Amino acid sequence: MRALLLSPYDAGSHKRWRRGLVAALPEWHWTVLTLPPRYFSWRVRGNSLSWGRGEQAGILRQRWDLIVATSMTDLSALRGLVPEIASVPTVVYFHENQFAYPRTRDAFQSVEPQLLNIYTALCGDLLLFNSDFNRRSLLDGARQLLKRFPDQVPAGICEEVAGKSRVLPVPLEPGLFTLSAPASACLPSPVPARPESGPLVISWAARWEYDKGPDRLLQILEGLESRGIDYRLNLLGESFRKSPSEFEVIRQRFAPRLAAVGYQSSADAYYRLLQGSHVFLSTAHHEFQGLAAMEACALGCSPVVPDEQAYPDYYPPQCRYGSVEAAVTLIAGLAESLQAGEPLPVVNMEGLSWARLAVEYRQAFDSLLGGE
Repeated sequence: MRALLLSPYDAGSHKRWRRGLVAALPEWHWTVLTLPPRYFSWRVRGNSLSWGRGEQAGILRQRWDLIVATSMTDLSALRGLVPEIASVPTVVYFHENQFAYPRTRDAFQSVEPQLLNIYTALCGDLLLFNSDFNRRSLLDGARQLLKRFPDQVPAGICEEVAGKSRVLPVPLEPGLFTLSAPASACLPSPVPARPESGPLVISWAARWEYDKGPDRLLQILEGLESRGIDYRLNLLGESFRKSPSEFEVIRQRFAPRLAAVGYQSSADAYYRLLQGSHVFLSTAHHEFQGLAAMEACALGCSPVVPDEQAYPDYYPPQCRYGSVEAAVTLIAGLAESLQAGEPLPVVNMEGLSWARLAVEYRQAFDSLLGGE
């Protein structure tokens, strides 16, 4: 089986997924083409030109049994520029869609990225989504967008997309579930003990950008202070030159509460912090799956996540909050349980490991290829 994998915006979760996929199907002959995750507008519109008329054009023209592309791929244009791949069975994996992103006031409002999602979905033969929220929001957004156009909009577009879609999450590495695994299997060794008493240790981990909810995080921390909750916070993730101001406010105002801050130098260091935490807190304003929360749960953290976006697809109601006040109440209850020596709630993520989901990926591809 000769398979071509296209990742034109090879960001963290995209890279993690495609590496896991290649490892899960080792008997296939994989060729992987990637482009750096920068210059977003150019990358999502220009990847067809970069590949179709660039140095990799000859690779694309080879004989392929299957193409697996992320939804960032400008598939309709790429097939036009490289007609040799037009009839190759193609799977499109949607890590995200352009309809469900929160918009900033100064963002340029263009429908082109959304139209590219529709075109790529129509070109794909099998569409995989990492959550049902991702799938639903794309279909709902596409319906609303198509209604805005004045004329000549064909009927049945969203029904066609829905008919070839299914949900298949980005899996977690098996090493996260094996406490005795070496560091090379994505788990630090030796395993640090999670404190059985004392302050509640909370980890928050995401890109330091507005869509990850620094405003909500600040309000939750203020609520914990007003209730006199004893806690420590790991404020983790990559910061940027123009990160939202709330992060600096948190670093200054809550300095005595902060343990680890910022991007960790290694996966080992990051996983150690999660294993020493009682709670993983998400404040994201958009999340299409939420790998950080999932891996924290796999390492034993109790999740506290918004009751929106992809989270209801994967977490029970007792772990979700609908408001800042509800989040504070939920965390306060966990702090009380810790002091009382009661076990904190956990969510079993073993069903989302590559060890479990590799079979489903294989079956999905085989169904497209007619059981080859």
